[in-house]
Amino acid sequence: MPEAHLLAVDQGTTSSRAIVFDLNGNITAVAQRELPQIFPQSGWVEHDANVIWSDTLATARDALSQAGLTAADIAGIGITNQRETTVLWDRDTGQPIHNAIVWQDRRTADICDQLRRQGASETVQSRTGLVVDPYFSGTKIAWLLDHVDGARAAAEAGRLAFGTIDSWLIWQLTGGQTHVTDATNASRTMLFDIHRQQWDEELCRLLDVPMSVLPDVADCAGRVASTAPGLFDGEIAITGIAGDQQAATVGQACFRPGMVKSTYGTGCFVVMNTGNEAVASQNQLLTTVAYRLGGKPTYALEGSIFVAGASMQWLRDGLNLIDSAPQSEQLAKDIDGTNGVYLVPAFTGLGAPHWDADARGAILGLTRDTGIAHIVRAALEAVCYQTRDLLEAMEADAGGAIQRLRVDGGMVANSWLMQFLADVLDKPVDRPTVIETTALGAAYLAGLGAGLFDTLDDVAGHWQRDAEFQPSMESDRRHWLYTDWHAAVARVRTSS
Repeated sequence: MPEAHLLAVDQGTTSSRAIVFDLNGNITAVAQRELPQIFPQSGWVEHDANVIWSDTLATARDALSQAGLTAADIAGIGITNQRETTVLWDRDTGQPIHNAIVWQDRRTADICDQLRRQGASETVQSRTGLVVDPYFSGTKIAWLLDHVDGARAAAEAGRLAFGTIDSWLIWQLTGGQTHVTDATNASRTMLFDIHRQQWDEELCRLLDVPMSVLPDVADCAGRVASTAPGLFDGEIAITGIAGDQQAATVGQACFRPGMVKSTYGTGCFVVMNTGNEAVASQNQLLTTVAYRLGGKPTYALEGSIFVAGASMQWLRDGLNLIDSAPQSEQLAKDIDGTNGVYLVPAFTGLGAPHWDADARGAILGLTRDTGIAHIVRAALEAVCYQTRDLLEAMEADAGGAIQRLRVDGGMVANSWLMQFLADVLDKPVDRPTVIETTALGAAYLAGLGAGLFDTLDDVAGHWQRDAEFQPSMESDRRHWLYTDWHAAVARVRTSS
């Protein structure tokens, strides 16, 4: 009999991927498709939910084919997804009523302003751990119900279903039989009480979202459903679900309170495990569910940077300054510094710890001597400065110093960037052997749900370090670089 494998579905902001892992966390096969971005207006970002589904199915089939495996060889499917991205669909037809509204989208800024004026911020934060911001799903649902003809009446009649991308994919994978999300994705909606671990009626009324559209909430590991006939050559159990940053936390084996990981993809997301305590942030971080197993939640503090790898995509596709993202590493190496150039990538506002939805990006400090390499390096450096912003806020909230940082995501292949990150943070940075930790975490959760792993310790035993980056920058240089970064951010802020 072939060894059991796990299939991770990793549906991200810019691509849909399927990765087959063996039980030691080694990659057996990968299939990927780029996801087109839709920009109807300035600050609006959408995806075609049907394309997400068709690409997900195609990549899953392709990965199994590459690995030479059948459905019978897969012990479970783990699903991880871009969080907060919002889909509403017709329960009868299974068709979306509108494009998916992506987590980066800022169209609901006015709704959020109104909620803040109504004094809702404290209620939202105390129950959900979130700040009132367009980032989260709740106001996106409200916008769809109010702007798509007939949507609110259909929702009130029970004909519409809401889901983050995990819910949408599970609905499709099960042929419309299962409407479910997990606790991590639910915790990002602004509608879920993370303490009581259930949807909150008062918050739903506040945002004018009928509870009938909401999915059931499951643990991150356990048999949720099985795939519908005809999708694969046999039934496959769906046994793991987590939002992408929580899945990366699992993939990085950050299971002890105080452990921290930072994922560098489209955005950058830093997550600190806080154990069974939901630490209320005093520094505009988010309190969220890291994972829920056996009905018991483990909590985390999170800081979200909206633009990280997306700035490289912009330099490539928008400005044509580079041909590919890996080219940025050599350009950064070729110069000693940016000559005072700072790039603040507030293309869709600023996330934590600023939460300024109206801020916009800027390149500052330009002179006649500025060249392409200076701008590219400034974009890379900005990722590191923003990470330090988040870690300093976390240390203030947690009341202790962070000892080291585990990193993952596509950008961490850039060793120059990782060394600069260690230098700016003045902390060791660990890069794991498998940097696709988001998908790996989904696979591990699927393995737990399928009974292939007994405990989180079994998972932690598979984590391996590929490289350690030790800080080597002089403290004076670190200080003035970071001070000038704050001056640059202040130039784009619209609120204090």
